Amino acid sequence: MSQAVATQNSAANLTGLLVPLADRTLLLPNVAVAELIPYRAPQVSEGAPAWFLGQIAWRDLSLPLFSFEAASGGQAQVASGARVAVINALGGRPKVKFIALLVQGIPRSLKVGSDLAAADVELAPLELGAARIADEVVRIPDLVALEQMLDDAGLI
Repeated sequence: MSQAVATQNSAANLTGLLVPLADRTLLLPNVAVAELIPYRAPQVSEGAPAWFLGQIAWRDLSLPLFSFEAASGGQAQVASGARVAVINALGGRPKVKFIALLVQGIPRSLKVGSDLAAADVELAPLELGAARIADEVVRIPDLVALEQMLDDAGLI
């Protein structure tokens, strides 16, 4: 019986990443992030939306780099501790396996259980929800919608 309880408890707990942005913190499943790499200046395209920062090279691929803040109504910022989170694409497009997200600092790992408390805050575009972790409100991004935004803009 204790084996069944242990299995059930481990299934209810997931490993999440708290991903710091300039104006908010995102909560992502650990498996959504393929790699965290140092920020490097992207190859910029003229006439692109403000949230699209350009293309960056990663493992012989060219990935679209975007600012979640700018895509959801804020401003893109590249601070001194900026990094790039390479995100596994979820939209099922055969030619798009990864996209790149500008982050400000190093994500922190955390165990997330079913007791995660929802936060009653106004959601920005591209946010599915918000939760309260200790004294911090974290945002849950809609990565599929973000990928669709890149596709709609002809960037992937």
